Amino acid sequence: MIFETHTHLDDEAFDEDRDSIIGSFPENGIGKAVNIGANIESSKATVELTKKYDFIYGAVGVHPSDVSELSELEAKGVDGIGLVRDMVTANRKIVAIGEIGLDYHYEDTDKECQKRWFIEQLALARECKLPVVIHSRDAAADTLEIMRQENAQEIGGVVHCYSYSKEIAREFVDMGFYIGVGGVVTFKNGKKLKETVESIPLDKIVLETDSPYLAPDPVRGSRNSALNIPYIAKAISELKGVSVEEVYDATWKNAHRLYGISM
Repeated sequence: MIFETHTHLDDEAFDEDRDSIIGSFPENGIGKAVNIGANIESSKATVELTKKYDFIYGAVGVHPSDVSELSELEAKGVDGIGLVRDMVTANRKIVAIGEIGLDYHYEDTDKECQKRWFIEQLALARECKLPVVIHSRDAAADTLEIMRQENAQEIGGVVHCYSYSKEIAREFVDMGFYIGVGGVVTFKNGKKLKETVESIPLDKIVLETDSPYLAPDPVRGSRNSALNIPYIAKAISELKGVSVEEVYDATWKNAHRLYGISM
């Protein structure tokens, strides 16, 4: 069975056929999926998806590129972290806080704002006793520094859409974190991720798509979904020298451990 650990099925890219796409998951071997919030509204949409489908779970939180929303709410006297907390306490199928973290890709990034809300959301995860889904792009040093400072090894979680070196991956793994592997592992220019997959244990890898983004080869450039995970699993199996079935079995177990879901 396939466990899709990171998808955005609430995205407008699925507006025309969301129900049919999700409905096709079981017949294609996709046993469970976790929809990931990126802001307050998408987190609310995630909660609704978990209510509608037995096999969909959720993560709620605010993406680093959207954390200005939390500052704007605060300026209006609204506790944005409290809104996220309320989503957790109201729904037992919310299994993580995320996606949260740092993204320094754009020059006009307010790094201090991102750091502040990353720390606040790590604290929320600790309070709620949930793992975190970490987004980190062009910000490895600060991500690791904050994780160490906040003792993130006590919280646990996954570094999704992993994009750094194999050496940095080992630091995350040593902290008890899983590494999310998606379509980039199939790309010709995905050398760093391929090296990472080769170097870390299979029991620290989980499958993800980040759909509708990052469709794997040979469907790169199209709308992504969990239906494309077989391409990702095949690439991992070749890099690890194991069968595709072993990849599915290991990552199925890994994802359940990551999210604290019973098998």
